[in-house]
Amino acid sequence: MFALALCTSGNAAASDGVQKMIYDVYAGGFRVVQADVTIDYSDPRHYGLFMGAATYGFLGKLAPWHGTFETSGWILGDRLQPQLHRSSATWRGEEEIKSYNYTKKGGFKNLVIKDHDKPEEVQEIESDLTDGTTDALTAALSVFNTVANGGDCTGTSEVFDGERRFEQIFTHVKRTELSASKYNIYGGPAVECTVEIKPVAGGWSEKPRGWLSIQEQGRDRGMMPTVWLANVSDDGPAVPVKIRVKTAYGTLFMHLAQYETGGNMVVAEKRQDN
Repeated sequence: MFALALCTSGNAAASDGVQKMIYDVYAGGFRVVQADVTIDYSDPRHYGLFMGAATYGFLGKLAPWHGTFETSGWILGDRLQPQLHRSSATWRGEEEIKSYNYTKKGGFKNLVIKDHDKPEEVQEIESDLTDGTTDALTAALSVFNTVANGGDCTGTSEVFDGERRFEQIFTHVKRTELSASKYNIYGGPAVECTVEIKPVAGGWSEKPRGWLSIQEQGRDRGMMPTVWLANVSDDGPAVPVKIRVKTAYGTLFMHLAQYETGGNMVVAEKRQDN
């Protein structure tokens, strides 16, 4: 019954406060990245968000990368305040871990970096880069909560990523209906919006790099990075059910391929075949 409701009508599923998702990223018909996401609202005073991603298939052999990104923090009324945000990236066997520490009142404490086999380093960052900032996961989760409560997919937050400060902007496009497919389990009402980052301060290169480069490739082709959010759980934040990113090398689609909450799980047909 859970799978039928989720895939055909978009009805929300019974939740235990924890939503677990697996996303598959396809390029040119090939699965090139897999991502695992967990949103934890099981404690009414705290929240947690975890994302792990890794290159897959032929891309995994050409560019073996995997990373994890996680945030835990306090629920303070309508506001989410991070306590700890940690990112870990491993490239060809060498791992770098960055830990961002915040205060409950909204201040930034410090950044701790562990770069492969080097000693751990605690960095005090200039306040103009950190004052009033949050982390990217908390910024996104705040928008997910707004959508879950019936609002538009819109919101702007300032984020510090360890070197730079930027605005992370969600812009509402429209409300729409999605159909499930062999790649994506979700069918039902969704909110479509674009996601954009704008440099504010710090060590930005004159030539866009990383996510900013991908974003600008899409802008040049008339298609900003786009996410579709939907209420899949009846008592938690909305979650991404599809993401589209257009680049100079083609269009990437990120599909919700597996979803689990409250002991119920549904898996996309394409993933079952693998």
